[in-house]
Amino acid sequence: MAWIDSLSAAQIAAGVAAGEFSATEVARASLDAVECRDAEVGAFLQVSADAALEAAARVDASRAAGGPLPPLAGVPLAIKDNMNLAGTRTTCASQMLASYESVYTATCVQRMLDAGCLPIGKVNMDEFAFGSSTENSAFHPTNNPWDLECVPGGSSGGSAAAVAAGEVALSLGSDTGGSIRQPASFCGVVGMKPTYGAVSRYGVVAFGSSLDQVGPFGRTVEDVALAMNALTAPGRDPLDGTSQEFAVDFCEHLDDGVTGRRVGVVPALMEAEGLAPEVRRAVERAAAQLEQQGAQVVEVELPHLDAAIAAYYVIGPAEAFSNLARFDGIRYGYQEEDCANLAQQSALSRAHGFGREAKRRQMLGAYLLSSGVYDKYYYAAQKARTMITRDYARAFEQVDAILMPAAPRTAFKHGELSDPTQMYLSDLYTISLNIAGNGGISVPLGLGEDSGLPVSAQLVAPAFHDRELLTYARALEVAFGAAPVAPACAQKGGELA
Repeated sequence: MAWIDSLSAAQIAAGVAAGEFSATEVARASLDAVECRDAEVGAFLQVSADAALEAAARVDASRAAGGPLPPLAGVPLAIKDNMNLAGTRTTCASQMLASYESVYTATCVQRMLDAGCLPIGKVNMDEFAFGSSTENSAFHPTNNPWDLECVPGGSSGGSAAAVAAGEVALSLGSDTGGSIRQPASFCGVVGMKPTYGAVSRYGVVAFGSSLDQVGPFGRTVEDVALAMNALTAPGRDPLDGTSQEFAVDFCEHLDDGVTGRRVGVVPALMEAEGLAPEVRRAVERAAAQLEQQGAQVVEVELPHLDAAIAAYYVIGPAEAFSNLARFDGIRYGYQEEDCANLAQQSALSRAHGFGREAKRRQMLGAYLLSSGVYDKYYYAAQKARTMITRDYARAFEQVDAILMPAAPRTAFKHGELSDPTQMYLSDLYTISLNIAGNGGISVPLGLGEDSGLPVSAQLVAPAFHDRELLTYARALEVAFGAAPVAPACAQKGGELA
């Protein structure tokens, strides 16, 4: 007897290609796993069973005809609910878009489908990606599969939880200030934020246009590499002005090792206030393992990193205010009834359609862009952005990659961080990468000895050196092992054969 959660994406694709099982059998097993596990986890907002089975039937028909199969044929995929998929709702976990039906498919989603993935459904998130815990969803919170009383992180908490629970082999998330890497750390899976521009954002509902980046979650580094191939191999997307040509084989050098490479550590980050001792020890073990594999670990400085959170919470809300102005209750989305005029309709639709955190960020953005305030804060934040970007560039003149925590602590309990400022600080180690645009990846390092919950390290590389980043991640995976399915979910539904 085999179970869907016992196989990686690479193994599923190989099994379908070899005829060990059909794509339809995989689809049914994944849908069964969702049915049996998701009542407790709450990762999904919408299950697209018909679309998944139709995609599986196409894969099986192609194989029966002797045709070539795409590289991820038959692999179950979950999609963050800020990415359009025709025939599904794209709600951004908000009442504002609760009934919105996608009329087209985002480029990133289409590329995963073209690679053979089966769209199992849309997964939960913080409303419009505003949050670090998935507690800000308008519909329901998502629970961490390793401890249902804890959050999965955010804003891509549903994407991380669906993989950690073994419901799907791959998922897509978006990362504006850590929204892939932090939930990947909390849920003990691999999560990658590619270099800005590597993956098309066309069809993804925007939060901060200069910060947002789509990336994959998986339980193995190889699975994430395969997803990156699917997302980038077709080349630059002409529908996204920020999209860049980045067609390399992300699997080609996975097992090259790190002998002779230089890995940087930032002493100030390892001594930062709020860093849990079990996380610090885990990252130190990761550094020691890289040294044992032949890398040289050296100290580097990022002197302006303390300005990253302040800069982010100026730039992010300012861009969010601009991007979310389109949700006015007139053209689409939640519409207040019985209003006397358009102004009242727009005001009440936005007041009742958006949740608390979405309102908070938009109001902050409106203030920061107002006359007399813009020069003082927004301009200063952009100057800080330039200094942080230059800090990384200087550091990468000394090292090939930088190792740091992915999150300051392991997953916290629902309701534990009620102060928004405390919640914002949970992205301490991730935000600077979105400001600079570099790629980063969260790699699980097992369980923390104090909390018993997943701990991870984050690896950072120069822009468009994401293939090398995966080589370092693979070296850590060799040392610490691939991410297991959360024990409470394993083999709970999802029988494959």
